[in-house]
Amino acid sequence: MIRSVLLHRLTSHILSCTRGSCLLTGRLSHGVQPHSPGHTPIQQSFYGPIIPKVTALVRYSDLSTLKYNMIYTFPHIKLVSALSRLKLLQTGITVVILPPVYFLYLQGDISFFLVGYTTGIAVFAGIMLYTASHFLRRVVGMMYLDPSQTTLKVSHLTFWGRRHDIYLPVTDVMTIGDTGDSANEKILKLKRFSSPQTLYFSTYFGRVVDKQGFEKVFGSLT
Repeated sequence: MIRSVLLHRLTSHILSCTRGSCLLTGRLSHGVQPHSPGHTPIQQSFYGPIIPKVTALVRYSDLSTLKYNMIYTFPHIKLVSALSRLKLLQTGITVVILPPVYFLYLQGDISFFLVGYTTGIAVFAGIMLYTASHFLRRVVGMMYLDPSQTTLKVSHLTFWGRRHDIYLPVTDVMTIGDTGDSANEKILKLKRFSSPQTLYFSTYFGRVVDKQGFEKVFGSLT
């Protein structure tokens, strides 16, 4: 009997809370202390949602999504890329040939001269690949400037002969005079103040598309 009475009271209390007449409102009204005259009152409603103050964050601008104006292009960059991949193919074929040659030598089917000759070719191909890739991946194919002329986009080759873009602050790029080159040289260096890495471009074999933008970065061409 007592259990049924308690269950009935609990059900009535839950229904009253869902209708907005919960006794919690009465407890809140009695629990709030009046502010002292020396303090600024905090105006807040217990019946409305508390809305936090949201501070807007500055979004990071992805440099790769900006529009760039081409200032320099090297029309033979595709040929350089093909040469780089050809060296990779040649080295790969030479390395693949070596195991069968050694196997045939151990079987006594070929002479030691042929083994030495094949090994020499493989070593020479590896040295040539390293030397060629060291210079080919430093050849600048294209350069661009963003509309504000504060960021230089440089496209050059990777070890695998693919295009790779880097983004440099214009203030970090040395002018032609800073690198020690002269404007009439056939091969020019692209250097930065913050890095020892050196790339190469040529106004003789390449083409300056936007002279004003180019001189903004590298100084006068005359």
